[in-house]
Parts: sequence; structure tokens; C-alpha cells
Amino acid sequence: MKKQYENIMSDFEDFLRNHNTNIMESFHPHFKEAFWEMVINGGKRFRPNLLFSVVLAKKPKKIKDTFIVALALESLHTYSLIHDDLPAMDNSPLRRGHQTLHIKYNETSAILAGDALNTYAFYLIGKSHFKNKIKVKLNNSLSFGALKMVLGQACDCYFENTILQKDKLDFIHINKTANLIASALEMGGIIAELPKKEISSLYKFGITLGLYFQIRDDLLDTLENEKDIGKPTHNDTNKNSYVNLLGLENAKKAKEDLKNIIMERLAKIDKKISKNLEILLQAY
Repeated sequence: MKKQYENIMSDFEDFLRNHNTNIMESFHPHFKEAFWEMVINGGKRFRPNLLFSVVLAKKPKKIKDTFIVALALESLHTYSLIHDDLPAMDNSPLRRGHQTLHIKYNETSAILAGDALNTYAFYLIGKSHFKNKIKVKLNNSLSFGALKMVLGQACDCYFENTILQKDKLDFIHINKTANLIASALEMGGIIAELPKKEISSLYKFGITLGLYFQIRDDLLDTLENEKDIGKPTHNDTNKNSYVNLLGLENAKKAKEDLKNIIMERLAKIDKKISKNLEILLQAY
């Protein structure tokens, strides 16, 4: 099964790198490159992997048709990273081991590349080969995840240098991080045409998974170095991170507690899907 995943991701990377972006052709000296290079620069492809894990378990013949939807997810996620790195937000010079767009080009190009990728995500779903009712559900799921992500980011930025209670910190990261992860699983369920109850369970599982990844990311920011994770570390000093609020050891404990909840909930999900998710999550 792991080898099958590796083959799917290899095929997806080929699909991504060979994807025709001529829609951005113009006489602009670099915008077409700026539009696509952060997508090409990689990352974990975690959200596409979540999507594939569900479709592979229940409708494996639809995997290739799912690539364009996975690219929509990755495009929207990449837009959020481009904007997150802007001077008005995290002012980060590095992402995925490469210069951020506002450093390599300029702030205007970075803002507009992010704007374009956000819109492009929904264009891609519209170009997919699924039935119209499935396309509508996919758009609804992705747009909800995106809206909640922006809400979380707004709260995160506004309350820098302010100590928040844990329930408010959870609110920020359920919206900023977890909802789009949950949408990836939900979209897999939509493509697989699972019953509503099963899709809802996947979504709730995704929220817990998203919180786990946020705490993990906060710990990485504290404990790891820039070279290893491909972006600046010790960057959350003024933010409401779990490490800042709970302290290092309590943040580690909160991560382990969420890991245990994730394993409990995995046992309650469809066996084929949970098996795929277990394979995917081993690395984390």
C-alpha cells in the first residue's frame, strides 16, 4: 500500500509540473513564473494526500480524475502561504527552502500571485470531470475551509502581543489550520460519494488532526532549525502559540494527548480509509 501511495504521489507531481499555466501568459516579465513557482517548490502535499487516502480506499478508479481537485487544494493552500509570508503578516524571507515571492520579486507580485491561486483553485474544480452536483459540493467544502482559514488568520494577526485563553487559541487554529485539513478529507468523501454521516466523521477527524499539526508546528518552530524545516524558526515570539501559552513541556503533552485522540477516532472510521490514513500519518 505504501508503494501504491508513492506511485500516486509521483504521478501527481508529474501532473502538477506538466500542468498548463498558459492562462497566465502575458507581456509581464515574471508574473507567470511567480504564479506557479511556489506550487512547484513542493512541500509535504499533505492535503492532497488526505484527499487521495479517502478516494483510494473507496473509489480507486477515480484517483486520476481526483488530481485536478488535489491541485485545487494545493493551489489554495499555497496562496495562503504566500500571503502569510507577506511583510504585513509574518514577513518571512523563506518558505519550502526557497525565497518567498515578495523577496524574490516584489510585494505586489506576491499579493497578486496569491490572489490568482485562490481564484484558480475554484476554476480547477469547475474543469474537473465530476458530476455537477459533486463539483458544487467540492466548491462549497473548499470555500468554507478557505473562509474559515482567513478568519483564523485575521484573529491571529490582530491578537499578536496579546495573551489569549486556550479556548480562543483553539478557535484561531481550528479556523486557520484545521478547517482546510478537514475540507481535504471531506472532499475525498464527496468524490467517493460516501454517506453524509461518514463524511461528517471524516470532517471532525480532520479538525482534531489540524489541531495536532498546529501544536506540532509550534513545537518545530521552537525546537528545530531553519535549514531542517525550510522556513524561519523562532518566528512565533509575539504570537499566540501553544508553546508560548502552555510552555514547552505542556505543549508536548497536549500534542501527545491529541495523538491519542486521533488514534481512538481512527479506529471508528471506515477500515479501508483508516488503514490509508495510518500509512500517511506514520511520518508525523
